Amino acid sequence: MTSNETQTPHHIHLDVLGGIAGDMFIAAILDARPDLTKPCIAAMRAAGLPDTWVVEATAARDTGMTGHRMRIENTGHSHLHSHDNDHAHSHHHYSDIRKQLENSDLKDPFLARALQLIQLIAETEAQVHGVNVETVALHEVGDLDSLADMVGAAFLIEAMSPCTWSASPLPIGGGFIQAAHGRMPVPAPATQLLLEGFNFVDDGVMGERITPTGAAILKHLVSSDSLPAGRNRSIHTGQGFGTRTLKGMANMLRVRIYELTSNAPSSDQQVSVLEFLIDDQTPEDLATGLENLRAHPDVLEVLQIPAMAKKGRMGHVVQVITKSAAKDAVAEACFIETTTLGLRWRTESRLVLDRSLVTTKQGIGVKLAKRPDGSISAKAEADDIAKAGVGQYERGQLRNRAQTDAINKDTDDRS
Repeated sequence: MTSNETQTPHHIHLDVLGGIAGDMFIAAILDARPDLTKPCIAAMRAAGLPDTWVVEATAARDTGMTGHRMRIENTGHSHLHSHDNDHAHSHHHYSDIRKQLENSDLKDPFLARALQLIQLIAETEAQVHGVNVETVALHEVGDLDSLADMVGAAFLIEAMSPCTWSASPLPIGGGFIQAAHGRMPVPAPATQLLLEGFNFVDDGVMGERITPTGAAILKHLVSSDSLPAGRNRSIHTGQGFGTRTLKGMANMLRVRIYELTSNAPSSDQQVSVLEFLIDDQTPEDLATGLENLRAHPDVLEVLQIPAMAKKGRMGHVVQVITKSAAKDAVAEACFIETTTLGLRWRTESRLVLDRSLVTTKQGIGVKLAKRPDGSISAKAEADDIAKAGVGQYERGQLRNRAQTDAINKDTDDRS
């Protein structure tokens, strides 16, 4: 950013109403942060956009809403940039596009961010067509206007960093587009691959609602569909329009910028909770299966809760808490390790205190956590205590000594 706003953590939420494309993303951010307009356009020109091209964020209206629309126009050929048109049939190889950017006047970290976005599209197109990523032809990104979109988006993402991002459920659209490889269903194959794992809604409005450029931006940024837990103060709002007219709604992407005001020394995370009932697996084998689940690298916790199942049988409710990105892999492990025939899952937010692991001179690991009031709590690792002590009294003495030593060591390291 060009202001002091980088001193406070931020979160940006994307309301994908009409859709999302590179130009809509840029227009929405610049509508919220007009102070970034000149440096953003300068970055787009540094990447190779000729002076003969007009590039500007113009004030616009759509269905009674006000915002901005990007105008990227070759004055020599009167080519108005629009993400709503069918994909162009020009061919630009990824390796050539990368070299073009690397040889441009665009500097890091904006160059690095732009290359990351373009690589996302290249890798996905290579997967769709079964070719090497270095030789894959990109039918959209290499055009000057679309390349300018990617660079402008990269500049704004980097300028707004560090921050977290989320997005609303995405409009699925429908129908067909005429692409370089013929008639394609909407969402286009590369777009669909980029957006695997995102939530979609069908609002009844047809057409291509998300372009490959827009999909790459979402894939690169978004890790949640909601704001972080805690207090979030709204500080900016921006609206970017596409050129297509949608029936009954604005063809709009809205950005909401929040300042994270919570002072708690913690981080928010999204986790998945998988839950199922077991009433037909022996206790010995279930215990083995749950230990194997606990050993899974993406599993955070496994809970086993006694329950009365159908027909008066004693059973167990099993809850597996896992990293959200690993939900499918952990669900497969649940089916392998237990006799369950089905499971439920949900996404939840959690707050985690800042913590660290300290090992004492006696080889006992102690987990330290910083509480909101600034105090430090300590918890010795039970397995280490069990190995080092014999009897309840000795284990208690070892635990107290290890926890005191760990707090003292942490205090010395900080001073």
